[in-house]
Amino acid sequence: MNKLKRWSILLCAASWCWSVAAPLHAQAEVGKPPEITVESVNEAASNAAIAGHNAWMMTSSALVLFMTAPGLAMFYSGLVRKKNVLGVMMQCVFLMGLMTVIWGLYGYSLSFGGDAKATDAGGLVTWIGNGEYLGMQNVQRHWDEAKGAADTPMETPILPRLTHMLFQGMFFVITPALICGAFAERMKFSTMVVFSILWGTLVYCPLCHWVWDGSLLAYGSPRAIMGGALDFAGGTVVHISSGVSALVCAVVMGKRLGFDSESMRPHNLSYTTLGAAMLWVGWFGFNAGSQLASDGVAASAFTATHFSAAAGTLAWAGLEWIIRGKPSVLGACSGAVAGLVCITPAAGYVNPMPAMVMGVAAGAVCFFGCTKLKAMFNYDDTLDAFGVHGVGGTLGAVLTGVFATRSAADAAVSGGKPLGLVDGNSSLLIGQIVAAAVTWVLALVVTFILLKVLDFVMGLRVARDDELQGLDLSQHGEEGYIFY
Repeated sequence: MNKLKRWSILLCAASWCWSVAAPLHAQAEVGKPPEITVESVNEAASNAAIAGHNAWMMTSSALVLFMTAPGLAMFYSGLVRKKNVLGVMMQCVFLMGLMTVIWGLYGYSLSFGGDAKATDAGGLVTWIGNGEYLGMQNVQRHWDEAKGAADTPMETPILPRLTHMLFQGMFFVITPALICGAFAERMKFSTMVVFSILWGTLVYCPLCHWVWDGSLLAYGSPRAIMGGALDFAGGTVVHISSGVSALVCAVVMGKRLGFDSESMRPHNLSYTTLGAAMLWVGWFGFNAGSQLASDGVAASAFTATHFSAAAGTLAWAGLEWIIRGKPSVLGACSGAVAGLVCITPAAGYVNPMPAMVMGVAAGAVCFFGCTKLKAMFNYDDTLDAFGVHGVGGTLGAVLTGVFATRSAADAAVSGGKPLGLVDGNSSLLIGQIVAAAVTWVLALVVTFILLKVLDFVMGLRVARDDELQGLDLSQHGEEGYIFY
């Protein structure tokens, strides 16, 4: 019996050895395996780098979308009265769908079509993108006859254009949603839809083209006004434009019914607190993702974003503590958002400690913007969209000219030359102020005209009885809270 076992073991071992040796023998017969060359190693490393960068950018795209809903939807809905909670949430969710479709059809092309950076570029491409990417042509994957394979168009050597389009599209989604905070509880839903389409087309797309596609407001562009400005992630394109437009909406539409006589307190600060936390997390994709790569600048932008938000939280709540005797949860949340807004244009260009200074400045300035300034001019900006985004965005754009440094920025941006005042250069600060002023004028004028035309054509506000009933029921036929 023992001999039988030994023979069985030997046979199994022999079979295993043959199974390993036979393929090697066959390979030796056919030829040697491919040699490892420097070129093959470099190609493998390049492919791995592209995969890593693309993974970060797709994650960042998801984070920015997460900011609109549930982030902004919860933040805003907690601040309104309970009869309007669904109305605010619907605005955010609906705009996620609406603005995405507009972006895919023509928004991306108007924003990034054409080469405005070329020295010989001119004509219409100076002001707006061309039809290069209409309907996702030259963006989506296509069949390449020469290669005999499907091809993915690349926006940069490390980033597919599809990913770039998606990431930038998330900004296009959230920006008009920010404006909704100014006219919350009183604008007709149908008018909001038309206004968002027109505003995105006539304000956002041109501004995006000027700033991020190398045209009139882009730093270093051959046709930039006063040398252009630095806007890493949307101080002008997103926050100043939406904040100023929000102010125009609040003034043109007038106050909510009962504004001066009834309680307008937030109905659920728990929602607002959770929404603010979601915005804080999503903002890492918003700012660090704007490097369009996963590298050292992205890490620096990530850190600056976090530090500014933290400092803004302490500054706003601290001022309340000093002035009113108690720090409020709403104040802490508002301070965090103010710090995030302020650091947005500067995120990739400043170091962490100056980012803290910017956060403190944002918390303090936006606190007074939402209290003293608002009371002084007596306008009804329902959710303080102007006080936080307009004021904070403008402050951030200006302070970028102060704290931007070549030690933090990509060398391709500065060319190794000094950037802001901390580097001993004052010219950038002038460019930042001019870019902020141009954005103010564009947003103010176009928004005012749009509102007047829409008011004449379809009306801006819901009927008096509908406003008293609340937008949840009057506009959507639903209730956010049903108690049995």
